[in-house]
Amino acid sequence: MSDLGAHLKQLIRNDGPISVAEFMRIVLTAQPDSYYMRGESFGAGGDFITAPEISQIFGELIGLWCVDTWQRLGEPKRFSLVELGPGRGTMMKDALRAARVAPDFLEAASVAMIEASHVLRRLQEDALHAAPVSSIHWLDRFDELDVTHGPVLVLANEFFDALPVRQFVRAECGWNERAVGIGVDGELCFAAAPAPIDIDLIPVPVRGAPVGAIVETAPARAILAAAIGERIAAASGAALVVDYGFVGPAVGDTLQAVKRHAYAPVLAEPGLADVTTHVDFTALSHAFTEGGAHVTSVVGQGEFLRRLGAAERVATLKRAANEEQPRQLDTAYHRLTAPEAMGSLFKALCAYSPASLKPSGFFTA
Repeated sequence: MSDLGAHLKQLIRNDGPISVAEFMRIVLTAQPDSYYMRGESFGAGGDFITAPEISQIFGELIGLWCVDTWQRLGEPKRFSLVELGPGRGTMMKDALRAARVAPDFLEAASVAMIEASHVLRRLQEDALHAAPVSSIHWLDRFDELDVTHGPVLVLANEFFDALPVRQFVRAECGWNERAVGIGVDGELCFAAAPAPIDIDLIPVPVRGAPVGAIVETAPARAILAAAIGERIAAASGAALVVDYGFVGPAVGDTLQAVKRHAYAPVLAEPGLADVTTHVDFTALSHAFTEGGAHVTSVVGQGEFLRRLGAAERVATLKRAANEEQPRQLDTAYHRLTAPEAMGSLFKALCAYSPASLKPSGFFTA
């Protein structure tokens, strides 16, 4: 058991079982030895690899998408380009390199990296030390963003999946919150809180689920998405979300842990494995609209990247490639876009304002 595991056990002994949401918050970000605060997770040598680490074309296409969206906004002379949870800074590095096709875009951009981990901030600073923009700064939270910088473009790749969720279990007498406690063997275990919860916490379409069913809600996601939607509605702009998830509401336990590129028991090594859940894109859409933004339909990552020109970009790179690189490019393209890989499970969604903006990749002629 990790030191963080010992901390959790002591907390539970003192105060009783904790919610799944509180467990996620503690193991991911709340302590100096929480998972993301240690900053050892990303890339082939870590626990998982994200799309920007798989191929440069992902970040490059996102960068060109940002340029196109900025142009659709009327090429404002000043705007905020924001990334939530930037990892090692790879996506922003590739995006800004691709954006060199539009020098005025780079001149107008004030880049804000929303990152609570100081270890990851250092990695991001290293990645972006030669970035072709004059202003890059780091913030702990989105609500710290300077409201005087005009329109805002927000990027969130595999960010919302790591925000805490609440889980509820259907019992004979109603719904109970799923909690983390200590079992008879002295180890962390899942248990249902004894007191039934207010039925209003359960989405209406799944209230009739059978006994034993688990339903997840994500208040932290909703609060942040509503705040982003409010900022976009007030100042204009767009928020691009790419993540793994489903179009809900739905019943099911999606809580998972990943360590060294393989699934691991969620409670086994707190702070030493990534813990996430699948994103309910329907609930996320509703939260953006509650903030006042317009929202696109959900598009699979594969289709989204193809609409942005992924195949054409791969073909261009192949023309300048050495003998081994074409195979590597094809492998990466397949992994990003194929339905059996990341193409379907991973999805894209955009919140935007004004209504006339119609961000690329989501609307077809």
